[in-house]
Amino acid sequence: MVLKNEWIKQGFIDEPAAENIDLKAEIRRLCEEKDAIILAHYYTVGEIQEVADFVGDSLALARKAAETDAKIMVMCGVHFMAETCKLLSPEKMVLCPDLNAGCSLADSCKAEDLKKYKEEHPGYQVVSYVNTTAAVKALTDVVVTSGNAKKVVDQLPKDAKLIFGPDYNLGNYINEVTGREMLLWNGGCHVHERFSVAKIAELKKQYPDAVVMAHLECKGPVLALADVKGSTATMLQYAQQSDKQQFIVATEAGILHEMERTCPDKEFIPVPPEISESGLECSCNECQYMKMNTLLKIYNTLKYEWPQVEIDPEIAEEAVKPIYRMLELS
Repeated sequence: MVLKNEWIKQGFIDEPAAENIDLKAEIRRLCEEKDAIILAHYYTVGEIQEVADFVGDSLALARKAAETDAKIMVMCGVHFMAETCKLLSPEKMVLCPDLNAGCSLADSCKAEDLKKYKEEHPGYQVVSYVNTTAAVKALTDVVVTSGNAKKVVDQLPKDAKLIFGPDYNLGNYINEVTGREMLLWNGGCHVHERFSVAKIAELKKQYPDAVVMAHLECKGPVLALADVKGSTATMLQYAQQSDKQQFIVATEAGILHEMERTCPDKEFIPVPPEISESGLECSCNECQYMKMNTLLKIYNTLKYEWPQVEIDPEIAEEAVKPIYRMLELS
């Protein structure tokens, strides 16, 4: 099949589906026909999570990418996640429904800037959050996720001089709980930076028995109000095992789909941002990059086997090393 030039330029295929087509059924048919697996992050919309073979956080998705026998992986998340899949399974075809699905954290740390910073701090090891490009991972000693950052850092030598990036909030939290004094890159997630402390305080008054859960990418004042601090997987597991009935949730709103699916008798209240990107208050806080994934794009990317994610072999050779080190330590 020949791709149109406008599709290549825009980074995704917007060919309309045939009238009355069942996109979910067609996606599953194509997966079976092409020996493909769909991986989806918790922050994608509910209908994508429902059609996926596996749904998880960054760590779980990385592990799945490393172990799958499928010939094709469709990563429904953001671009760095698709890169991670390709790094861990270079012989497989990795498809990304929309190449424009980026990440504000990854964008906040450019490889050339990190290279310069390392040169200015000789003798330091680099601990990079998984929300980074392959080029940044190639300059990294070990990768971490929000779910395993403390565990990984705890296993590094106590006298090691460390640079942590790019998420300042996560790095600051890890410094606090480990007693480290890592140098912190000043990056942040555009979603988790927007959560409103005042809104959480209001919700706590409205739901006095609710458990407040916050992602570690949130700012310190937000984490200070949280009863449970951790990754999306940590929050999900806590909600599933807790005997509490109400939960105030400070992370990207996509996780509520899985929380409500697995805990139908419990109530989950999303924390709104201080001000939404449109300038208006809204009831949830969403990542517009994650929401670029749609059923139509997944259908088209399977149909045309494009866009494929490729990584420069020299970068890939170095970038995969800190990921494998993370998997070993976690």
